[in-house]
Amino acid sequence: MEFGFTTAAYVVAAVLFILSLGGLSGQESAKRAVWYGIAGMALAVAATLVGPGSGLWLLSIILIAGGGVIGYKLATQVQMTQMPELVAAMHSLVGLAAVFVGFIAHFEMGRVAGLIAENADLKELGTFAALIAKKTPVELNILRVELFLGIFIGAVTFTGSVIAYGKLAGKVDSAATKLPGGHMLNIGAAVLSAIALIWYCSTGGFFPLFIMTLAALFIGYHLIMGIGGADMPVVVSMLNSYSGWAAAAIGFSLGNDLLIVVGALVGSSGAILSYIMCKAMNRSFVSVILGGFGGPAGEQMAVEGEQVAIDVDGVANALDEADSIIIIPGYGMAVAQAQQNVAELTRRLRAKGKNVRFAIHPVAGRLPGHMNVLLAEAKVPYDIVMEMDEINDDFPETDVAIVIGSNDIVNPAAQDDPNSPIAGMPVLECWKAKQVFVSKRGQGTGYSGIENPLFFKDNTRMFYGDAKASLDSLLTKID
Repeated sequence: MEFGFTTAAYVVAAVLFILSLGGLSGQESAKRAVWYGIAGMALAVAATLVGPGSGLWLLSIILIAGGGVIGYKLATQVQMTQMPELVAAMHSLVGLAAVFVGFIAHFEMGRVAGLIAENADLKELGTFAALIAKKTPVELNILRVELFLGIFIGAVTFTGSVIAYGKLAGKVDSAATKLPGGHMLNIGAAVLSAIALIWYCSTGGFFPLFIMTLAALFIGYHLIMGIGGADMPVVVSMLNSYSGWAAAAIGFSLGNDLLIVVGALVGSSGAILSYIMCKAMNRSFVSVILGGFGGPAGEQMAVEGEQVAIDVDGVANALDEADSIIIIPGYGMAVAQAQQNVAELTRRLRAKGKNVRFAIHPVAGRLPGHMNVLLAEAKVPYDIVMEMDEINDDFPETDVAIVIGSNDIVNPAAQDDPNSPIAGMPVLECWKAKQVFVSKRGQGTGYSGIENPLFFKDNTRMFYGDAKASLDSLLTKID
């Protein structure tokens, strides 16, 4: 009866998770989708607590309550600019949990094997131990492969996510960095892990498992260190996928159907999103995850001209005369927390009868969908927020394009300079608009360190200053 209830609850929870993922694909359904996910997780936890193998009630409740309090404080205190590193940190916890569960499963296999060798009474074994006791030697080897893979993926996810967190938070240099030997070190660690798998399946000892864990921890560290800051949105999505596969592998080890389903959902959705983002950047998914953005084949084109500044009156006059306006938000808008000002500017311009729309690049910001979330938070209407493919052809007929804190996603070098690190990457072609205003703190090259010829074009004017302060002053000029 207990198994039947738990299985039924897991099925309902899995359906809720699927509905949640489906709803997150659209801004209008996202809030409902979040509640589906919350309900599914609450049901899954409850079914696990009262299902087979339940016990240690006080400890379980304390840990769940503690996790809930920490989650609540993070959700209410973390700024949107810190969301990418928070997501990376969460992925590291999933990976570490997979490593610990895999180790526990290994030690439990050893304990059960010892009891069987002593002809001890197995009636008092726990649920997982009883499951192990019924397995044949072949099935035990399959279990070893499952927990081995869970630990391997979990360890890669853990150190990779820690490095990703460091790069996103500015605690680790965002440039792509490799140790001497480069990719050969990763290949060597992968080969060592494969040898350790054969060794582990042959002996069942802990030492090969330990050796593999160290190799996997190194792979995660070196892999993400070799990926530059411009690829961080893809890295976050990729690590999300890794954490899902780690959970699925551990689900197989524990015989937990819901972990398998949820892990597969997270793993596959993260992999699909990573592929979509790589396609949007005209990058090979394999080349990104094996070493990052790459580098120029030769010397990059020199940028000629100078950046010409404009004051708030000049921007206000141009907007007053314009009929069509496209706003391109980037991470700088998030840092300045200027989304509310952008939304207010949009409302005032639309009230004057102007056609105002937003152009969103798939990798704008440092998290997939980062700009969409910020604009939704500021209550910008969904129907004027357009994806790159929907709006790129409209720039030649646009009077004013406003770039707020963006660099690489509006960089014409992606099309004009074959030696640029972002050569071939699809970008928002805002320079084709009649006038371009760039809201930017200063003349720096931004997070990825790539110079942008857009800032030097004849139809571009630089609106220097903090984005929020600049828009505050602009709003005083627009009734």
